[in-house]
Amino acid sequence: MRDSIKNRYDFVILYDVENGNPNGDPDAGNMPRIDAETSRGIVTDVCIKRKVRNYVELVKSEDTGFRIYIKEGSVLNQAHQSAYDHEHIDLKKKPTREDIDILRAFMCDNYYDVRTFGAVMSSEISCGIVRGPAQFNFSRSVDPIFQQEVTITRMAITNERDAEKKTNEMGRKFVVPYGLYRMEGYISAALAEKTGFSEEDINLLWEALENMFEHDHSAARGKMALRKLIIFKHQSIYGNAPSHKLFDLLSVERINQQIPSRQYQDYKVTIDYTAIPDGVELIERV
Repeated sequence: MRDSIKNRYDFVILYDVENGNPNGDPDAGNMPRIDAETSRGIVTDVCIKRKVRNYVELVKSEDTGFRIYIKEGSVLNQAHQSAYDHEHIDLKKKPTREDIDILRAFMCDNYYDVRTFGAVMSSEISCGIVRGPAQFNFSRSVDPIFQQEVTITRMAITNERDAEKKTNEMGRKFVVPYGLYRMEGYISAALAEKTGFSEEDINLLWEALENMFEHDHSAARGKMALRKLIIFKHQSIYGNAPSHKLFDLLSVERINQQIPSRQYQDYKVTIDYTAIPDGVELIERV
């Protein structure tokens, strides 16, 4: 197992979307997710973790120890079986507690997202449960968003039968004209000790957050960009200040409340450097 990180971290990211759908809601016809009470946009933690996983798979696909457990088309039990085979544990017998510890360690050593985010691997081929050191909150937009429905036209027909009746196909897509989103996250050094989440891993996580939108462009998502990555590094493995007090040091407000926001420059981002607690270092990567 790798040498784990020795410092606790909390972090905040700001990112925006322009004429795109950052996270569609399948229960609402894939409309952008929204808080019904405040009309503020929502992006799930799972959505951001997916982008991190995709980036790591893209840049580390050839490196040992950086496989991705949760990815498109993966069969999880096949990954579990590879752990049993590698550790020579009989699949036909119920694994002992010691067996599960060995299997869990194998999964952490070989799968980046397992040792980073954790995983529930207690299927019929069980490798146990891992609590990941890195956890993300839901992202929320700074201001209420407007869900705009756009009608689109495709100048092609699906089949010959339809070609006799029409010359094009009509469709719909939902976009947010502009939204600035804020996400907060936590990295526990105490949990990192159990998974082997290392300095190399955390640097890769920062890199993935910085670049996660650069390889994820699509017509549906529009223009998305990371605007800020603020990291609070604690001297202690257990932390030197409550995370919510650190998050409060960063505030975002719209400059002109009389007109809708349509760009990042419409906002003022303020960091209260004078209130940073002892034992905490603020690192502004972006």
